[in-house]
Amino acid sequence: MDTGKLTTWVDQVQPILLAFGLKVLGAIAVFVVGRWLISLVTGLVGAAMTRQKLDPTVQRYLVSFVTVSLNIILVVAILGYFGVETTSFAALVAGAGVAIGAAWSGLLGNFAAGIFLLVLRPYQVGDYVSVGGVEGTVLELGLFGTTLNTPDNVKTIVGNGKIMGGDIKNFSANPHRRVELVAQLAGSADAHKAIALLKEAVSKVPNIAASPAVDVEILEFNEFGPKLAVRPHCHTDHYWQVYFDTNKAIADTLGAAGFPVATRPVKVYPV
Repeated sequence: MDTGKLTTWVDQVQPILLAFGLKVLGAIAVFVVGRWLISLVTGLVGAAMTRQKLDPTVQRYLVSFVTVSLNIILVVAILGYFGVETTSFAALVAGAGVAIGAAWSGLLGNFAAGIFLLVLRPYQVGDYVSVGGVEGTVLELGLFGTTLNTPDNVKTIVGNGKIMGGDIKNFSANPHRRVELVAQLAGSADAHKAIALLKEAVSKVPNIAASPAVDVEILEFNEFGPKLAVRPHCHTDHYWQVYFDTNKAIADTLGAAGFPVATRPVKVYPV
């Protein structure tokens, strides 16, 4: 082996490797400082919007948008530091964007739907809603999806496109919500007495709204006998508590008053 040539090659490569290593260290430093600055800027933006009492939904949406934009700028800056032509990179990003947009049209649709949700404001953070077939409390309205916490404590993300393409129910928009229950009576039962007893008992259930008053009326007649509609009103936050407590009140009231159990009538045909 020609050690002279090897030494010459090492002497030639060493400055290049040293310069590249310094650039890598510089890029790492730029990335670390850039990420810190991005966190600082987003924190300041969020604090400023909080001082202005901007809606939490708008805050999270704008902070997400600023974070994504600044991260893209940071990546472009690091590539420029390495000598990559940023105009070529922009053209590459544009071309990749077209290809990705064609393949991920649903993702872009979610993004566009998120903007419409932000403008139209059918719900906001903290509302209890039913969107895209999922029911729960809104935790966040993101760029591409809305995050909900379902009643069984499961964090669920629903695409904004699916939300805009379906029905949106906002249970928190009105001051009270009606709880719909039924009480089945036997055919021999006194329906008027049952109505009076249930109105009195259900009105004492905690967290029931005084106005509108509790509705207890005959809903229909079936093979068992009359079926009563029992409909108290309450705030959305107390819906399930009122739902279950009203069912207990129906069972306890009718049982204590000695109402017969509704049973299916049996007909005996002679052979």
